[in-house]
Amino acid sequence: MKRLIIIILIAIAAFVIGWIYLSKKTPQPEPVKITSFQECADAGNPVMESYPRQCRSGDQTFTEEIGNELEKSDLIRLDNPRPNQTVSSPLTISGEARGYWFFEATFPVVLVDWDGLIIAEGYATAQTDWMSEDFVPFTATLEFKKPSYKNTGSLILKKSNASGLPENDDALEIPILF
Repeated sequence: MKRLIIIILIAIAAFVIGWIYLSKKTPQPEPVKITSFQECADAGNPVMESYPRQCRSGDQTFTEEIGNELEKSDLIRLDNPRPNQTVSSPLTISGEARGYWFFEATFPVVLVDWDGLIIAEGYATAQTDWMSEDFVPFTATLEFKKPSYKNTGSLILKKSNASGLPENDDALEIPILF
């Protein structure tokens, strides 16, 4: 009987020692290399509620891409869609732009896929008197087919340029998702 107890104790000790040894030898997965804001947020890292949002991973900080919205905020403001918003067809666009962004109460609007291929284009229309230097509300609607490759693209709101001179060109460009 003593011999059986000793054998059981030795077996249990061998099992515990083997389990401890193997658990320490289990390979740890390689840490995921984070290279963008979205990867950082998807990894569960903290996202700062700034605009644009920022995400910190270790000693690196990644800023969310919002296009040139901040640079153009004194010329044109977009209410819908917002940068990095998922959109579907028909896409309703709304916001406000300075009166001189329009010509004959309209300006061009273009939707492109990840590769810059135009998938929809049309015109935004002023909702009030556009003959002003103040902000004028506008709306536009674009119908499009969802790209089959990648789910990223850009919405481009171009300043009307009746003169055709390059120095009068301007545009607001924001990233969107399909």
